[in-house]
Formats: sequence, C-alpha cells, structure tokens
Amino acid sequence: SIAIFSNSGNFTTTIATYLRMAGWGTTTLISSGKDVYIHYAAPEFAFALANDARSKAAVLYVEPGGYYELDAEFTKPVIACVVGRWKAKLTRAVGHAGALAGGDDDAAGKERWLMDKLGVDQLFTPDKPVFSAKGAVVANIAYIPMALSAVMRENATRPDFATEGSLALKPWFGANQGLSLPAELDLPVVKATPPYDEQIAALARQVGAVLPRQSMKDASGASQMDAKTQITSLYGVSMLDAAQYPLETNINLALLHETGGANDRKLINVAIGAELNLYASPALAAAQAAREAGNAPNSVLAAAASIVGPRSAERAREATSALIEMFSATALPSAVDEAFDVGAIPPDGSRRDLFVGAARDAKAEAMLTGLKARDATSVFVRYVQSLGGYPTADAVLAAIAATLAWGPLMRKRISRITAECVPWWTRLFGTLIGASVGAERHEAARFSGIPVDDILQKRSLTDVAYVALLGLEPEAANLFAFQTLVGLLLTNGPGAISAQGAKGAVSADGPETPERVQLNKCLVGFLTHSGFAHGGNGYEGIAFLLDQFRDAGLKDPTDARHGVDLQALAMRYVEEYARYKSKKKTTGSLDIQKIPGVNHPVFKDRPVNYDPREVYVRELFDKRGEYNVFHQYYHALVKALFEAGVSRNVYCVNIDAVIAALLLKMLWQPYRDGAFSERALETAAFTIFLYPRMLGCAAEVDDHINRGRNMDTRTPASQCRFVA
Repeated sequence: SIAIFSNSGNFTTTIATYLRMAGWGTTTLISSGKDVYIHYAAPEFAFALANDARSKAAVLYVEPGGYYELDAEFTKPVIACVVGRWKAKLTRAVGHAGALAGGDDDAAGKERWLMDKLGVDQLFTPDKPVFSAKGAVVANIAYIPMALSAVMRENATRPDFATEGSLALKPWFGANQGLSLPAELDLPVVKATPPYDEQIAALARQVGAVLPRQSMKDASGASQMDAKTQITSLYGVSMLDAAQYPLETNINLALLHETGGANDRKLINVAIGAELNLYASPALAAAQAAREAGNAPNSVLAAAASIVGPRSAERAREATSALIEMFSATALPSAVDEAFDVGAIPPDGSRRDLFVGAARDAKAEAMLTGLKARDATSVFVRYVQSLGGYPTADAVLAAIAATLAWGPLMRKRISRITAECVPWWTRLFGTLIGASVGAERHEAARFSGIPVDDILQKRSLTDVAYVALLGLEPEAANLFAFQTLVGLLLTNGPGAISAQGAKGAVSADGPETPERVQLNKCLVGFLTHSGFAHGGNGYEGIAFLLDQFRDAGLKDPTDARHGVDLQALAMRYVEEYARYKSKKKTTGSLDIQKIPGVNHPVFKDRPVNYDPREVYVRELFDKRGEYNVFHQYYHALVKALFEAGVSRNVYCVNIDAVIAALLLKMLWQPYRDGAFSERALETAAFTIFLYPRMLGCAAEVDDHINRGRNMDTRTPASQCRFVA
C-alpha cells in the first residue's frame, strides 16, 4: 500500500482515488498545507515512511516554496508530482497559503532536487516514461498511477488489487451544440452515480433555465459595462458588434439572449410589423392626447404603453405556454424542422380554442400571408394551421414566439417565463414604435405611408422604424447609420437611469411572483426615467453642430469635397470658447459649460485621447468609404482646442459626438430644405434613443423577473441622508 504526503488537502483525496482505480491501496494520508512553517514536513514524513512496514512506497504532491523536500531522505520508492510552474512568471509573492514565487525553491528547482534524489533526468510522461527503481517525477496528477505502477514493477511489486475503471473524463452532461467535433472533444455522456442520476433525469425533463434568486439592485445578468473601455455588452454581445446588426437581430438578442438567424428576423418582422399600425386604437388615442398636451416623446410613449396591459397579450401568452407544453413532450429537435409531423401532436380539444376562432381573423390572415411571402419556417405555425377553422392573430403571434424561443429554451439559455413573455414584448415594441408617430400617419391600411401588407410581406423592421422616425424613405448609407445608432444605444448597463426605472418597476411588482409583473408598467418605468438630460440630451450635440455650420454653406455632409474649411470653423469656435471661459474665471465662476461631444471622464489623461467606441465607429465607416463632415469637424475641434492652449492635451471625441454626427448627417438635407424643423430634430434625437433603449431595458426587466427578489431595489434607511 501507498502513503501520501500532499501540500494540498483536496488533492490528497483525489490522488488516493486515482491510486485505488489503478489497484493501489493507501495507508497514511497526510495533508501538510503550505504554510511558511510546516511542523510535519517532508523530512518527518520520509522518516515515518522508512519505519512503516505497511507502506511500500509514497506519493508526494509538491508546491513551490520552502526547502523541506531538499532535506528529505527517502528509502522507499517515491512518485513526486511537482506543480506551480506558472508562479515562476509572476512578479510578486503569491501562492497556496504561504507558497512564495521566485527564488530557487520554485517548481523548477524542486523538480531538480527530486530528480537527483530519484535518479532520473526527465519528467515522466505517458509518451516518455522516465523512471528508476527509486521513483519518478511527474507534473500532472493524472500520470501518478501510471508512474507508480512502472516504478513498482521495477521493484518486483504488484498492485494490491485489480484495477477498476479509468481516469478518462466521464461527463454527466454534454452537448456539442450541433457542431462536428473531433472524437477526443465530443465525449460521450455517462450515467451519473445515484442519487445524481435521478436529479439529472429530472433536470433533462425541465423546460428552460431556472435561475437562483438574489438581490438585483445595481446588478444584472443581462448587461455589463467594461469600466476600462466603457463598452457595454448585452448577453455577451458588445454594443460595437450590435451596431452592425439590424433592429430585428437586436430584438432577438434582447428577448432571447441570442442574435438568431435569417428565419428569426423574418418572424420578428411579421410579429412586430403587425402591431405598428394603431389606427383607431386606444393606445394611439392616449399617445396623441399626450403629444397634443406638449409632452416629450418619452411621456407620449408611456401613455401608449399604459394601455398595452396584461390582458392585451393574455391569450397569446396562454397559447405560447400551451405550445411549449405540448411540444416539449415530443423532443422536437428544431422549431424549423420541415420534416416534423405536426399530426403526431395528440389532439387536445380543451386547448383548440386558444388557436382557432369561429370567424375569419383578418390580422391573422395578413400575418400568415406575410410569413409565407417571406418564406419563413415554423413547426408551430404549421401546427396552428393544421387545426382547421380560422387561426387567430393571438395564435399566430404565439406560434411565432414559440418558434423564436424554442432553441434558446431547449438549450436552457432562457427560462420558460421568458419564452411566455415574448408575445407581450413584441406587442409592446410594435405599439411604442407605432405611437412614436402622430395619429395622422396611421391609416386603415397604411402606417407612415407604407401599406401594411408591404410591412408584413416585404419591408424590414429596421426600414419601417427609419421611416417612422424620420418620415423619409431611407438610402442605404442612412439606413446603416440608423442601424449603427440603434446598436450603440441599446444599453449602458444596469446603472443607467433608464435601466434603474425599469428594474425598480419589476422590484415593486415582485419578481418572486413573476406572473404579476406588468411588462408594460416596467417600460413605463424606463420611459419615466428617460428625459431631456438622459436620452433627450442627444439633441445638445446636434444643436451645437447646427450653430457651427449654420452659415458655412454646407450642402452635402457626405461629400469629402464639401468646400468648408473645418480647421477655420473649429478655430472660430475655439476663440469664442476661450473668451467665454476666461470671462467665467474672471468673475469667479467655475460653472463652465462643457462642449457637447468632447472629452470624457475616463479617456482624458494621455497627450492624445481617444474614446474606443468612437474609434471603432469611425473605422467602421471608413471601411465602408462613407464620409461625415460633422464627425470630421469634431476631430478638427479637439485639435484646435489643444493648439490654442484651451486644453492641456488633445481631448477625445466621445460617443455622444458620433451619435449627433450620424443623426445630423441623415437629416441635414431635409433640415436644410425646410422639411425638418429644429423642434423635429430634437424629437428625432430623443426618439432614436428610446427605440433601442426599450430593447435594452426589456432585457433588464426579463433578467430581473427571473433572478430578482421582491423590493430588492430599495435603499435601506441607514444609507439615506437628510439634507437641511
């Protein structure tokens, strides 16, 4: 039998298990830890080993630090496993409870000591088994049993009992995600030992993810911001990458945690497109009343959102739940599997009324026609159509929602709660985009001048949202700029004021009873926490640029040969700003107005500063060969500020400047022609923030519903201050 001396408690038992599987029993197992002073160290162990008749050999698990092994004298075979080579690359002391990096007692040094003691000159590996009768040195605990057996054969000693099993990985869980992997990576799943096998079987039957609940105040499982780069990501997708996706893809990302594919975009185009036209609806009446009362765009949309309450999507959500329930028992591999026999679903008369009505539903028929025209694929839509009778619009929406959610649901990327909320979210998104335009642009069969049939059958949601926002048919370059803005503005993390409003609404409703959380109220929370300083502030940059270019004679901001002297234009403003700043200081005022789009509290201390988000967008448009004079002006401006001595270094052009430059580039021509007023520009700048941010806040809401606790965003009284 074998004695074990280890610097690690966990590995002591692991090594013993490995030895047992190779047929070796154990006698005494000692975990010394790795403190600076070890009272029972390797020399004491070697002495005890020599005097223990039961122990035929020993295994040492050795970490860097200390000289105990150097002083040990072994009289029986030893397998030494030396670890911690990575610590030699560190620049300061670090280790396992006192193990220090550096010096000649590092892993390499200990390997040399032990090799000398055991009469070998190389490490033992399966490919090159170097050992002697005295022992071997390994660098991987998986090699210990093989090395021990080889050394003991050299000493004419057999294992204590027959081997059992192997050290090969035996995963209880596995999924290749449909990828063709090499055999050594695509490991077969084995049945777990009791009682875990029963628990895993129950988990396999579970539909969707179930997340542990915790306080989600100032926390998120959906978004995070990199403090160094200020780049936010949503479900692992950087906003810089999201800026290259169409609106439909970012909707899929926000709701289903994945960007989806072409078929998903087709489904989203129809699902949300069917909700855009609010002609003669209460939601439009509420929005129009709010608009005519002089409210800002966020308040207008909040009025519409209040109308789209739980009952507005109740039937669609029930139908989605029923579809998930019925199809989860069939092991449906893919929601777009054209070969799947929907007739295999057992008839359920009690649920049939969820999907079909007694009379034709014009909206449902228009949606189905749109899906067919786009060549969209869906097992669930086929199932609804197979029931006979007249499919309802709620049923078609539910079938689309189930199709979108099925893959992420089966992969446990989303919860069942998330999947069943998709119909309500799509109805809300469509309503809010629709409510962002005046009632006069909603007609019986047209929205913003576009026939509803075209919206459902041909146009992308990105395209239609552009027309809704600006009232103009998009050119390719402007549509890409719009798409870029949407991606950049999707989220700014859970700390953003808008996200705080949405999360607070979830917390107040109580996520521990998720069915009671009102999604429309949560979007109202986001909207009430948007405003002229957060969301509407995008107009500040546009107003600044309008002032600078008002008399410049600029015709086409996309033409690099525009004829405007940007350096002179920038220097003119810098001189004015320098006088303004000097006057403020002379009067003792420190309240100096900042230049919109210039400088950043994080990117500010280098001789020449850059906002990495702005750099990314600039390079993106450079690759596309697209020029933007407003963006170029900002770079001329920060250079002029430095050259005139107004700034101590070259400020960065920040992401707000990019947003202003992109939006004004799209609207310069209609503004110059008098078709767009400055008030309309301000409304557009505010609304372009609301479109994408409602998606990001929807992601925060869904995350908080799945993870949060009731009233978890409240601030304890002990942390509040009274100010007299």
